[in-house]
Amino acid sequence: MACGWHCFDMKRGNRIFILTLLLVGFGIVMIGNASFADAMADFSDKWHYVRLQAIWGVIGTIAMWVSSRFSLKRLEAFSQLFLYVNIGFLIIVLIPGIGNKILGARRWLGFGSFGFQPAELVKLSLTIYLAKLLSTSDFDIKKFLFIIGGILTLIMMEPDMGTAIIVLLISATMYFGSGKSLAPMILIIPIAGLVFGSLIIFSPYRLERMKSYLDFQRDTQGSSYHIRQALLGIGSGGIWGVGFGQSKQKYQFLPEVTTDSIFAVYAEETGFVGSVVLIGIYGWLVHLGLTVAQHAKQSFGGLVALGVISWVGWQFVINVAAMTALFPLTGVPLPFISYGGSSLVVLLSAIGLLLNVAKNG
Repeated sequence: MACGWHCFDMKRGNRIFILTLLLVGFGIVMIGNASFADAMADFSDKWHYVRLQAIWGVIGTIAMWVSSRFSLKRLEAFSQLFLYVNIGFLIIVLIPGIGNKILGARRWLGFGSFGFQPAELVKLSLTIYLAKLLSTSDFDIKKFLFIIGGILTLIMMEPDMGTAIIVLLISATMYFGSGKSLAPMILIIPIAGLVFGSLIIFSPYRLERMKSYLDFQRDTQGSSYHIRQALLGIGSGGIWGVGFGQSKQKYQFLPEVTTDSIFAVYAEETGFVGSVVLIGIYGWLVHLGLTVAQHAKQSFGGLVALGVISWVGWQFVINVAAMTALFPLTGVPLPFISYGGSSLVVLLSAIGLLLNVAKNG
């Protein structure tokens, strides 16, 4: 009996599943490796971060299993409600006394000892909703722009430019992938560039980061400290790395060592060769996801797959580019590997939808 594209997509789904679990497992190992100095200093427990990430990894894997079996038709039917609920969370997190303010940003909703970032859920709900909107025959560009503009405004009010950039890139990728007319983009892209440029110029903190990006020799103990330490770590790795567990930067020299900067620790320990291997794994994952999107039986499923895999791809590219001074520091985590419960659980749920499309499409 002929196998056809369905069997090939099942094989892709299996590979996506294996690669995802490989990255999650490796992320837990890397967090344990990179975090013990910070964990001992902050909690007197060197296993604090790795234990929590392992728990989130289990929860996220269960969420991935559930979303891989959820009806795509029901998902499409409830996409608008799902998005509106999450927009509500984005509004609630901005209310003083409700949203938790950490390092000057109000991004977290707390429920006892549990907290989550609504902006992470918005990435997922917006991806699903845009897949529905872009797959309809009566597509309304005004509605598309209004939804994205509103969400970007709420995210920037937290403020969280890194997430805003990812949301914008996911939305643009899905729009281009849907085959819609490119004519509106001729006007929209310059406007978006002007808006983001203004947000940088009129924000002293962002302006300092941009100046540090353009010249990381300035203010070496201030705004340029983070990127200089990241580059020092990566450069110290050379071709083969200093050896697993032998990083010096993780001993409280490099900021955000378990989250945004974990790639710098990895590159220091495994060198250029290890970095190329990791880039290859992400590249393979993105290739498999794009192929699933290309061969999906329904437009909605294909656009969901495209949105999910562009989310993974863009987030990886921006994180690595920021750590290598090819892009300004934005606070974007490394997918599946950086520490963070909200990011990991939601991203694994999204991968479950990708597996769902590979199977049912």
